[in-house]
Order: sequence, then C-alpha cells, then structure tokens
Amino acid sequence: MEIDNSVAIVTGGASGLGNATAHMLAQHGAKVAIFDLDEPAGRAAANAIGGLFYAIDVASAQAVHGAVEDVSLKWGAPRILFNCAGVAPAARTVARKGPHDLELFEKVVRINLIGTFNCMRLVADRMAALEPLQDNERGVIVNTASVAAFDGQVGQAAYASSKAGVVGLTLPTARDLMAMGIRVCAIAPGIFETPMLAAMPEEVRQSLATSVPFPRRLGHPEEFARLGKEICQNVMLNGEVIRLDGAIRMAPS
Repeated sequence: MEIDNSVAIVTGGASGLGNATAHMLAQHGAKVAIFDLDEPAGRAAANAIGGLFYAIDVASAQAVHGAVEDVSLKWGAPRILFNCAGVAPAARTVARKGPHDLELFEKVVRINLIGTFNCMRLVADRMAALEPLQDNERGVIVNTASVAAFDGQVGQAAYASSKAGVVGLTLPTARDLMAMGIRVCAIAPGIFETPMLAAMPEEVRQSLATSVPFPRRLGHPEEFARLGKEICQNVMLNGEVIRLDGAIRMAPS
C-alpha cells in the first residue's frame, strides 16, 4: 500500500501511539483524519499535520459511520486504518472493596474491542468499493493489541481480555476481507512512552524500563509508527500479530 496520497484514519490519534502514527502517515504524504474523544488535543494534533479531526466515541455505530462518510466525501474513501484508541484502567477481579465493577469491565471491552471492530467494519466497507491497486490491494487495517493479551498482569482482567479479543480478530477478519484485497494486522506493543506512563513517578518508570531485556528502555511511539509503516508497505504482512516489546514477558505484577 502506497502511503503517499492515500486517505488514512487513525483512532486515538490525539496522543501517544496514535499521534506518532498520524504524524508518520502525514510525513509520508497521506491525508490523515483523527478520531478521538479528547477534542482540544485532537484538534491540535490534526492541525499540526493538516488533517481532519472528529470528536467521537469509536464504539458508536452512528458516530463512526457519520465520520467515515464525511472523510470519504471530503477526501475519498480511506485506504488505511490504524486503530489506536484504547483505555487501560487497573482493577482486580476481587479486591478489598468487593468484586470488579462490571460497568468498568464493559467500558474497557466496549472501547478497546468493540470500538476496534466497529471502525474496522465501517472503514472496510468503504475500502471494498475502491479500485484495486498493485496485487489487487484495496486497503490495510492495523489494530493495536498489547503484550497484555498474552501476559496479562494483576489488575488487567479487563484490559488483557479486550486486547486478547483484538488478537483474536486478526486472522478471521483478514480471511473475511481477503477477497476484497484488504489486509489486517495487529501490533502488540510492550511498555511504551505514553501519556499514561508519563504520569507515573520516575522511579516506577525506571523500574519498568529496566524490566525490558533489550533495549533496556521504554519503547518510543515513533517505533510503533515505524512498524506500522512497514505493515502498510509490505503486502505480504497479513493476518499477523507482531509483538513489539524488546523481548519482554510480563511478570504477574
């Protein structure tokens, strides 16, 4: 997939991995639309790359449908989708205050898993109508999983299961969409520099960094974006979940 002159949508593009991805795509000539609930940061991010911004809940069928239609009317149907929107609250299955709040669990699954699939299905529907390019390719979708899908820690029941769902989506959706020339991959990042980690005390950040076998540091969002670029451009990458984690295997806690 040629990034230059392609229309791309990045969910969660206001910050962190999504923001780095939006910048990467714009730097390589894509027209980028950002979907995010953080309106001030999202508008600033879109303005910085000459893109569009939509303040929407990715799990809302109506909101995403409307935004995808608007992007398509203004620029044409998207050929690239990066699903980076997500939340990661921590809560044990049973704690001193009682059982895990069910509404919190539902919220995490709704945003991380249902939101991912919602954007996939609606954007892929637009991709399918495009003229095929080289190798009969029409589009590429890159989802964000996590090493927590495989190595979920204490307090990550909701987050890990939602990301395991993203892993589980990868192969069947790639198979669903193969006849339309649409590829699907997922990146499972380890411990990366994100706004969530930036809020942690420095000693905690250092401890997390030294837990990575090599390189012994936190990942940079630009490294996530660089792998996303390779997925876009390498047509043989399809139906695959790629760990990007410095060989870390998370301890229970």
